[in-house]
Amino acid sequence: MATEQPTRDQVWASTMAGHVAGTESSAQGHRSASVRTAHADSSATIEPCGVVGRKERESGGVPVSNPAATPETGAGDRLLAEQPDLLRTCFERDRDRILHSTAFRRLAGKTQVFVFPEDHQRTRLTHALEVAQVARAIATGLGLNVVLTEAIALGHDCGHGPGGHASEDALSPYVDAGYDHAQWGADVTLAPLNLCTETVDGIRNHSWSRPAPSTPEGEVVSWADRIAYVCHDFEDAVHAGVVAADMLPEAVRSHCGTTRREQLGAFIDAVVRTTAATGIVGMDHETADALAAFRNFDYERIYLRPESVRQGALVVDMLQALVEHLMEAPGDLPDDVSGTDDRNKAIVNYVGGMTDRFACRSAQRLLGWEAERLPTGVGLSG
Repeated sequence: MATEQPTRDQVWASTMAGHVAGTESSAQGHRSASVRTAHADSSATIEPCGVVGRKERESGGVPVSNPAATPETGAGDRLLAEQPDLLRTCFERDRDRILHSTAFRRLAGKTQVFVFPEDHQRTRLTHALEVAQVARAIATGLGLNVVLTEAIALGHDCGHGPGGHASEDALSPYVDAGYDHAQWGADVTLAPLNLCTETVDGIRNHSWSRPAPSTPEGEVVSWADRIAYVCHDFEDAVHAGVVAADMLPEAVRSHCGTTRREQLGAFIDAVVRTTAATGIVGMDHETADALAAFRNFDYERIYLRPESVRQGALVVDMLQALVEHLMEAPGDLPDDVSGTDDRNKAIVNYVGGMTDRFACRSAQRLLGWEAERLPTGVGLSG
């Protein structure tokens, strides 16, 4: 009898508190049981060092680059060989290609927590920008390759479909290994950009339920992603009246404060100081426990509240109906999609690339759905 596979939510929940370094990994380098890592098999390490702060960078008192920072030479290691750029490094070209890509622009119309976000609520695009800021702050303090870190952060969610993580549930039945936004973004959505292997690896493996990235910069983005969304999803939910600031568990408030500014500062500082001291890209147990409690609160009070679950079900129904229709009526596909060799894969990529509004308009135009069958804009999974 086949073993029942855990659901996406169960897999994610299993990563809530991270992993104790040295007990779940045989990775090389400086290991310490006082550190939590994002991935069970984390192996990328750096040279233990002092924190590279502003004063150190200004005075030249310590090296700006850690010996373990990922180097960038020539055109970079790409699937298709290219000539080096005259002005930009290989990772700078990756960052620029992602910034100018259609997939990145479409993040502006995709759900972070709220479908059809209002003026001050996050989208997948603003989330990516905030992850990039958090990741840059960590990478700078550790003397790592900031440009590679930024490229991974900006591209990490380009594989997300409309409607948040509900799109993964919707599209998984049509993909042999299931639709994972991290893997799909790296291997399908961004494949035409011919990015460097280090950038692709960091995007593919940023989720904590994925294998660990191979570079310390990729590990930094894994932490930055969780830090950013845990804090800003809570802030958006407070502004929307879904939760109140004083509802946070005392363990979170006492350790990290009640404002996004305090919370980001506490989590970023913990990653920088723990990693600088041990060489393991991670966080001390106490702060990691506070981050896990914060994330658990978000899941219970925001992502899994009845209104959010209902919206997720509407998204799944809508996207699956669109895929089924397009498989039966390929004439409704754009020419650049219908002419591809693997039409089913192209259809999944086409639907996954839709923004929230375009998916809803497509359901009305192609399926004849009335407005009451569509998502209405309350919170979804982050």
